[in-house]
Amino acid sequence: MKSALSVFALGFLAFGLAPRPAVAATASASFGVSATVLATCLVSAAPMKFGTYTRSAVSAASSVSVTCTNPTPYNVSLSSGLAPGSAVVTGKMIGSVPGLQGYALASNFQGTVNRSQTMGADTVAGAGNDSFQTLAAQDQVSSDQHVASSAYADTIIIAITY
Repeated sequence: MKSALSVFALGFLAFGLAPRPAVAATASASFGVSATVLATCLVSAAPMKFGTYTRSAVSAASSVSVTCTNPTPYNVSLSSGLAPGSAVVTGKMIGSVPGLQGYALASNFQGTVNRSQTMGADTVAGAGNDSFQTLAAQDQVSSDQHVASSAYADTIIIAITY
């Protein structure tokens, strides 16, 4: 009987060790992906230099670089400067001696748009394209100004609204 039991145990063991097809299980999940791109703009400008004033009219220009995310609409405005008495149409540079030197600043190469901050009237509008865009500021010191010998300067604030 031992032998029959041994054969049965070996057979049962052999059946248990026999290769069987593996049963694989798979579990899955998903997750969402999102991002928010905020509208942003950066602005910078090159200095505007007239050089030496000899009582003759002289013009100068500054390139203003605007970089906004695509397709962010923007509006660029120029301040009237920091000198007392500066206005939208007539800017003034302050000298190191008492006195001011006048100039006129426009926000385009044609010189037809005076600087200001009135949206849609005397600002420069555009739309961002993820690359820098160059705008111009034209300036002119008129002839025959009677000003003292001095170095004159002013600061124009460029504001970008988007």
